[in-house]
Amino acid sequence: MITITSVEAQSRFGELIDRAQREPIAVTRRGRTVAYVVSEHEMRELADLKRREGTDKSATLAKTLAAWNDFNAKHGAFADEHSTL
Repeated sequence: MITITSVEAQSRFGELIDRAQREPIAVTRRGRTVAYVVSEHEMRELADLKRREGTDKSATLAKTLAAWNDFNAKHGAFADEHSTL
């Protein structure tokens, strides 16, 4: 991945877009990375990955909650036995 300054990105925008078709480009301002320029193909892959991760997290959460509910139904809550109320 190449890195260019925001000033370079502004002055060479057409070249930047062409280069982004081959590899992501980091854009810096005052020495810090502030943005990335990626191709449409890369962006679609990133969006699909993010969507799949969200689905996986939901499935994992549902399984965890189901396991907890099963455990709680069989053994009761820890706080029930040790409550000082």
